[in-house]
Amino acid sequence: MAAPLSHDAEVAALVEALAQRLLAQGWMLVTAESCTGGLIAAACTELAGSSHWFERGFVTYSNAAKAQMLGVDAALIAAHGAVSEPVARAMAQGAVQHASVAVSLAVTGVAGPGGGSADKPVGTVWFAWAVPDAAATGARTDALAPQPVQGLHLHPHLHSEVQHFAGDRAAVRQATVRHSLRRLLALLPLMPPLPPVPPLLSGAKAP
Repeated sequence: MAAPLSHDAEVAALVEALAQRLLAQGWMLVTAESCTGGLIAAACTELAGSSHWFERGFVTYSNAAKAQMLGVDAALIAAHGAVSEPVARAMAQGAVQHASVAVSLAVTGVAGPGGGSADKPVGTVWFAWAVPDAAATGARTDALAPQPVQGLHLHPHLHSEVQHFAGDRAAVRQATVRHSLRRLLALLPLMPPLPPVPPLLSGAKAP
């Protein structure tokens, strides 16, 4: 059995690093979770001050929730199943658009012990991330429509991949949390933060 996430040193370190990266860019994160049931959002908000970089978390466990809260097309779920690349990508896209933020991550999988199949055995998890101007390695990437964020128009890119985790339900869910954060941290661009807007000089008038 996996240890509680609140005692997971790797998750805590990943959240710390993620917070620093997002704060440096002035970006907010939204999560869209199915099989983890809010564990990723809980891990993020375990860190004090997370309200400065974590905007909200969607727990869309049912197919109806995915459609109602994230705008995932029911026909997409019917055609590919809830645990699939198209649905994970639609979840990430819907999350970033509904929250009007720069960054999102989405997970949908089979945590077990039941629910698996020959082509989607227990431990199968699809991930998707929407990240501004990032270049993915080993993951499918597509550009999304620009998203207005704090007066800017960023161009998020979608990244997606599948993982197959071993272990019981708790282990699969914990591995999903770790991988989602680890991969997001790798995808966030290592670029300098946006320069601050200089204040008007005393007595000067705005143009």
